[in-house]
Amino acid sequence: MDHLWSPWRYRYVTRADPASGCVFCEKPAQQRDEENFIVHRGEFNFVILNLYPYSSGHLLIVPYAHAATLDRVDDETAVEMMRMARRASGLIRKAYKAPGMNIGMNVGECAGAGVAGHIHLHVVPRWPGDVNFMTAAGETRIMPEDLRTTFEKLRSGW
Repeated sequence: MDHLWSPWRYRYVTRADPASGCVFCEKPAQQRDEENFIVHRGEFNFVILNLYPYSSGHLLIVPYAHAATLDRVDDETAVEMMRMARRASGLIRKAYKAPGMNIGMNVGECAGAGVAGHIHLHVVPRWPGDVNFMTAAGETRIMPEDLRTTFEKLRSGW
């Protein structure tokens, strides 16, 4: 078995306390946007980097309202979420020269939601051939830049 070391994750897992509450409610309330990688704040939603991205540039659009399903948010929140997704996809396409994009939600734990109680929309840049042996069989992702670089790159576009 091969071992790949990622010491940056240790800081996250040693601070994580699943019993403490909802990460998507806590992060914007802390008012430490740069530290929490909050790229942009809207009226009803905020944009935050995914701490465990599928690829560089992977971000999340999250309602401030704590809702487990899409039908639990009001129309203004849903409309703003889609507007942010449209803006984010254009920004990512330009910043990363990504010819494709995955945009979607995993609603509920059985659907793969990492934070099942609070919906969030993933915006993930994609390139031809980006799913290879490392991702598909090796269950490993190789990130060409750190989150700080991604944050600076995307925040400047908002």
